[in-house]
Amino acid sequence: MKTIPCAKPIILCAAAAAASALLLSSCSDDSGAKPSPQAQQKPNILFIVIDDFGLDQLTSYGYGGAVPPRTPNLTAIAKAGLQFRNAWAMPTCTPTRATFFTGRYPSSTNILNAVVSTDLANSEISPYEVTLPKLLRTQGYTSALIGKMHLTGSDLGTAANLPYGHQTMWKLGWDYFDGYLDGAPYPIDTRAGLATVAEGTYKCGFVSNTTMDPVNGADGGACYFATGSCESITRSSDIVTPGRSCMERGGIFDPGQSCQGARPGYIDFSAQNGYYTGEFIQSWADGTSRKVTATDPSARGYRSTMETDRAVAWARGQSTDTPWMMSVGYSAIHAPLQVPPLSLVSESTPGRNDNLLCSPASDIEGAPGRITALIDDHIVTNLMVEAMDKEIGRLLVELGLATWNGDGTLNYQPEKTNTVVVVMGDNGTYVNSVKFTAPGRFDPTRAKGFPYQTGVSVPLLVAGPIVKEPGREVAHQVSSPDLYQLFAEIAGADVKAGVPANRPVDALPMLAYLTNPGQGAIRSLNFSEMGTNFTNPASDITPQPCVVEAANACFTIFPNKALCEDQSGVWYGAGSGLAGVPAEGFSQCGQVLSYRKALDADDAVDVLPDSQKAVSDGSYKLVRLNRKTYTVDTANPVNSAYVENRNTDELYRIDMAVPDPTLDRSGSAIATGSPTITAALDAQAQQAYATLKAEMDLRDRVAAYNYSYDSLNCPGDGNRDGVVDQKDLDNWMELSRLNLHEGVAQSSWYDLNHDGKTDNADRAIIQANLGRSCKLTVAG
Repeated sequence: MKTIPCAKPIILCAAAAAASALLLSSCSDDSGAKPSPQAQQKPNILFIVIDDFGLDQLTSYGYGGAVPPRTPNLTAIAKAGLQFRNAWAMPTCTPTRATFFTGRYPSSTNILNAVVSTDLANSEISPYEVTLPKLLRTQGYTSALIGKMHLTGSDLGTAANLPYGHQTMWKLGWDYFDGYLDGAPYPIDTRAGLATVAEGTYKCGFVSNTTMDPVNGADGGACYFATGSCESITRSSDIVTPGRSCMERGGIFDPGQSCQGARPGYIDFSAQNGYYTGEFIQSWADGTSRKVTATDPSARGYRSTMETDRAVAWARGQSTDTPWMMSVGYSAIHAPLQVPPLSLVSESTPGRNDNLLCSPASDIEGAPGRITALIDDHIVTNLMVEAMDKEIGRLLVELGLATWNGDGTLNYQPEKTNTVVVVMGDNGTYVNSVKFTAPGRFDPTRAKGFPYQTGVSVPLLVAGPIVKEPGREVAHQVSSPDLYQLFAEIAGADVKAGVPANRPVDALPMLAYLTNPGQGAIRSLNFSEMGTNFTNPASDITPQPCVVEAANACFTIFPNKALCEDQSGVWYGAGSGLAGVPAEGFSQCGQVLSYRKALDADDAVDVLPDSQKAVSDGSYKLVRLNRKTYTVDTANPVNSAYVENRNTDELYRIDMAVPDPTLDRSGSAIATGSPTITAALDAQAQQAYATLKAEMDLRDRVAAYNYSYDSLNCPGDGNRDGVVDQKDLDNWMELSRLNLHEGVAQSSWYDLNHDGKTDNADRAIIQANLGRSCKLTVAG
C-alpha cells in the first residue's frame, strides 16, 4: 500500500508509546529515505458495530432531536474521515451483521431475521461460506471478533441450532472470539442480585437510596464481589447511591448489612443483570474454547467497558509483523435500557443525576405512565450513547490511534496511523429511543424492524491513512454488504478470485469513495430486506404474540413474556395476565388483533409482515410488504383464522436532507397497490416505479429460489457449491456426529428436510440426488 507522506516524523508521547509501537505507522519525510517496514505493512482494520443506532442519533449528520446525546468521539472520527449520508443496513441485527461478513443479501443466505433459539441452523452463516476473515487470511491477516455480533445460534437449552458449539466462530474463520452468542444483554435483574427480594423491587438493577425509594432503598450496606471480597459502602457526598456504586463495580449490594465472613447464600452472582453482567464465549485459533459466566469477576462490570477492555487486550497482544482486522460489537444501545456508570457521563448531561429515572414513582399506569416511560427511555438512551462514545474514544486511545487533549477531547489524526477505522450501526434505532423531535423528526412507528428510512438509515464513518481529503461527506448510496468488498479492497484481497464464480456476492466496491473525492455513484440502487427464518419444528418452545404498541406491530418471535417486555412490548402469550386472554395465551396475531379491536375499534396495531423489502434510487423508494391476513372475530378472538398472505407495494419520495429529511412516513406514499401499484403516476414516478419494481421482482425471485433450495431446487447440496457429491456426504457425516440430543444430531446446514435433526433421512436425500448439478443464482 502506498504510504501517506507527512511533513515531519511522528513524535510519540511516552505514555502512549507501548500501545503506539504496536499500532502506529511511521511516515516518511521528503528526504527520500525508505519508509519503515511498518509503513509498508498492510493496514490494520478496526470495525466498530453499534447496536440499534440509527442516523437520528447523531448531530454530525445534522439530526439528534431536541436533546441529542453527546458523541464528541464519534464526531471526531467523522471529522477526521468520511461520513456516508445514504448508508443502509438491513432492518434488524443478524441479517445486517451477516451481510458484513458474507457480502450477501439476507435472501441469498436465508438469514432473514434475528436468530433466536427456535430457529434452524439453516438460517445462520454457513461454515462453507467464504467469510470475510477467511478471505482476509489469504492476505496474511489475523482476525478477531469482540462483544456482540449475533451471527450464530444459541447455547440455551440443548443448543439446538449451534452445531459446532462454542467453536462456531472459529469454524466461521475468526482466529479469536471473545463475545456472546445472544442477541442482547439479559433482562435487568430487578432483584439486584438478592434472592430473597421480589422481582420488580429494583427496576434499574441496583438497590436504590432512601430518597429514591423510602421503602426498599438503603443508604448503606455491604458490597460483595465475585472475587470473594466485601466492602462496606455508605452514602456520602461522593456516593449518592451506594447500591448503584456497588453494581457499577461488579458487586451485589446487601442493604443495611455489614460484611460477613461467609457470603450470605441469598447473594446471587449467577443471575444476569442487563448491562452489568455478561456471559462470554472465548475461542482461539487452535479450536479451543471456554465459557465465562456471570459468576466470574471478568464478566461483571459495564458492557461497553468490558467490550473495550477485551478489544484492547487482544490488539495489544498482536505481532507488529501481522496485519489484523478486529470487529468490535458494542451492545449499546440495544434494550434493555439501563443507566450506565456515572464515571462515563459528564456532570452536565441531563438526567445523569436524576433520582426519578429509576424511581418506582415513574411507573404510573395508563397514559401518564407511558409518557413518563418514553421520556425516561430517551434520557437513558442519551446516557448510554454518551457512555459508549466515551468507551470508543478510550478504545482509540489505548490502541495508540489517538490521544486525549488537555480538555478531554479526542486528538485523532488517522493519517499518522496504519489503521483504518470503520463505524456503522446494524439497523435503525429501536422505537422507544428514536429522536422524533427536530432536527430530524424521525418516525418511531417505522423504526428498527421495518425497511423504512428510520429503520435502515444508519451512520457509516470511515477514517484512516488512505482517506483523501478527510472531513467530507459522501452522498452516494451504499449498503451493508458493500463493507465486505471495502474490507477486502483495503486488505488487497481479490473478491472475484476468492469467491466461487458461480455464486458471486451482492457487495459492490467502496474503496474509491475513500481515495477519490470526485468519485461518482457506484451503486445505482440500494436494497434492504428482512423476513422469516426457518423455524425448528423439533423445538419444545413455541413463540407467542407480542405487541410493540409504539410501532403498531404484532409478531410471534419471542418465546416468553420477559423478552417481549424487555422490548417494551405487551405479551399476549401464556401468563399474560390480561383480562380476556386465555391462560395459555393466544397462538397468533389474528387473535390479538380481534381482541384489541373488541376493546378499541380504531386500534392501529397490525401484523408484522412475513417479508419486507425496500429498494431505492436515492430519490424514489419502493417498499414491498407481504403479511398474513386473518378473519376478525371481536366476540370470540380465539376463533380468528388465517386467510392468506397478501403483497402490498408502497412508493415514496425520500431525501435525507438537513434538518428535515423527507421520510417514508405513514400516509406519505405517492401511491400504494396490492399486489402492485396500478394507479396513474406522473412520467418520472412511473419510470422510477418501473425500475424499482424490476429490481424488487428480481429480489423476490432470488428469495423464493433460495428459500426452496433444500426442498426443491437442489436437495442434498448442503454446502451450496452447485453439485451434490461426495463432499456433501462427508459434510453430513461430520455434522451427524456433533451436537447430539437423545442420540441424534440436532439442526445443521445438512438438516436438509428442515425437521431439526441431522440424521439418516438427510443422508438419504443426498444419496438420492448424487451427481445432480444446480444453478446457484437467479438470472436477472
